[in-house]
Amino acid sequence: MTLLAGGHLADGTAADIRIHGDQITEVGPRLEPRGDEVVDCTGMVVLDAPVEPHAHIDKAGTFGIAPNPAGDLPNAVAAWRDVLAPRPAAEVLAGARRALEDLLAHGATAVRSHVNVGAASGLAPLEAVLELREQSRALVDLQVVVLPSSPLTGPAGATSRALLKEGLAMGADLCGGAPYTDPDPIGCTEYLVDVAVRHGVPLDLHTDEVLDPSSLHVRHLARLRPPAGTTASHCVSLGILPVTAQEAVAAELAEAGIAVIALPHTNLYLQARGVTSAPPRGLTAVRALLDAGVTVAAGGDNVRDPFNAVGRADPLETAALMVLAAHLTPAEAWHAVGAAGRATMGLAPVRVAAGFPAELLCVEGDDLADALGRAGERRTVVHHGRVVARVSVERCLLP
Repeated sequence: MTLLAGGHLADGTAADIRIHGDQITEVGPRLEPRGDEVVDCTGMVVLDAPVEPHAHIDKAGTFGIAPNPAGDLPNAVAAWRDVLAPRPAAEVLAGARRALEDLLAHGATAVRSHVNVGAASGLAPLEAVLELREQSRALVDLQVVVLPSSPLTGPAGATSRALLKEGLAMGADLCGGAPYTDPDPIGCTEYLVDVAVRHGVPLDLHTDEVLDPSSLHVRHLARLRPPAGTTASHCVSLGILPVTAQEAVAAELAEAGIAVIALPHTNLYLQARGVTSAPPRGLTAVRALLDAGVTVAAGGDNVRDPFNAVGRADPLETAALMVLAAHLTPAEAWHAVGAAGRATMGLAPVRVAAGFPAELLCVEGDDLADALGRAGERRTVVHHGRVVARVSVERCLLP
């Protein structure tokens, strides 16, 4: 058994947490050790462990070799195609491992990563990340989305269509795609839904990642009634629609059971380049979606690559950005990187309460809001009831 001792809950209440196997068995003040391994959580908040529902670990840490001086989405895609896609699998594997370890050390015990495949890369990036998934099973739950390059439709899309199906046959967990970049977005959306159904896997699409109100392909996705577990990531254009339009689309997404992932880091970085007066934030319509009952998660997306030069593999920063840019409360923001993220990924719910899975993050702070503000590096991460990562910090004030 393990006893997390001396910490506080999200609301600041002092509490110890006892773990047996992979379950929380007891939560209360000043629990007496009963042969437990005691983990000192003094000065820390014990939270349900966050997840990372949308990453690109195949590209992480590559900004130095594939810069994007323009800082926009088209040039980021070009940098990937021209520089990153031809990299050998061993190089992809090494970078992906560093990114996954960084996410775990910051508290994410489950990660969903999109992995690009296309004519320039073949299946090498996917092979590398699938290998990493097997190597890391004891430490973190890694879901892999095969993300084919555009176009997918028409004769020009034959290679990407073949790679998508081959990637799913190799064991990728989800079907991905970016219909808004295809010459036939509606046909592309219909094709991807069909592929997901035929292969019996969930669907997670890069959706409407543009500040163009006419790009609203997520509405067509909802009307197709896609398979359970379907996720629409980004949905940027939804955020610049009038409120009544946002509410109408949000209602359709809620009825179709489609989750939405907001990605504040990269969308704040990429969107509205060149807009010098009152630039839009580039986020989806978070409040309208929540009010409609849509599951809204939040992810970090890109980490120091051509799509975001300064991205961080830290769910606490993601949550803080949802407070700052989406105007969520700290509790709502933590729900987006925690409970909503887990629901989006099809994982069991977690609460810091007896009977729930022991998926926990202990982080410096007095309560949740304090922890988000500090974003301290001193952390202890529990996965399947076992401490899998611990980061210590020495602070010295020198006279």
